[in-house]
Amino acid sequence: MRDERPPESSEDGGPPATTRRLDNRTLWEQVREELRDDILGGQLAPGTVLSEVALAESFGVSRGPIREALSRLESDGLVTITPRRGAIVADLTPDEFIEAYQVREALETFAIRLAVPRLGEAELARLRELHAEMVEHATGGEVNGFFDANTAFHDVIVAGSGNRKLHETYRVLMDQMGRYLARSLTLRGSLEKSITEHSAILEAVEAGDSERAVRLLADHIEVPQRVEVETDEHDAVTNREITTEGREH
Repeated sequence: MRDERPPESSEDGGPPATTRRLDNRTLWEQVREELRDDILGGQLAPGTVLSEVALAESFGVSRGPIREALSRLESDGLVTITPRRGAIVADLTPDEFIEAYQVREALETFAIRLAVPRLGEAELARLRELHAEMVEHATGGEVNGFFDANTAFHDVIVAGSGNRKLHETYRVLMDQMGRYLARSLTLRGSLEKSITEHSAILEAVEAGDSERAVRLLADHIEVPQRVEVETDEHDAVTNREITTEGREH
């Protein structure tokens, strides 16, 4: 399934302790990266059990790097580790989906308020470039490419805040939300609608209008969570009606 990874060095006659730690770090990082990509890409669906033994055989490493990689993925919110079941690919409930978007809204609106006065021509040029990429990918129906450019666009804004801790927290959250970008697109309506919203945000940023940029960005991020709530409420009403009809009959 995967390329073979070189086995870990034995302690007898091996390299110095410092080198062994660096090698181990490289191994678990490689494992974490591949598993992360599989989870975010949908190859590993929510609820999938991640066996340490099976993964160790697949990657050609001992269980140590596997255990460390799974622990890191748990910290990222992508995996849940329980005492008897082991590691399981995590899922988001509708409530968690909404909560994640609420946190994202808080982080990004704060970031853009800080960023607008600080962004230089290089950052603005990068935002224009990424917006053009979104348009190009949308025209070609390249959804994955669109999401890559979209994610990078928002990341430039958050990085532009100059607050490293904010940027670090934001990236962890976006890793957790990566699997749900397709769902957010469904709730939003279309790639074209998203592009229109990004155009307005970019215009406000270029004009140096922090307050307008904050409002537009908040509206942009609120759309999926607002539609999710409306969908859940509609489903709840429909289920109640079906239950009532069943009882009447």
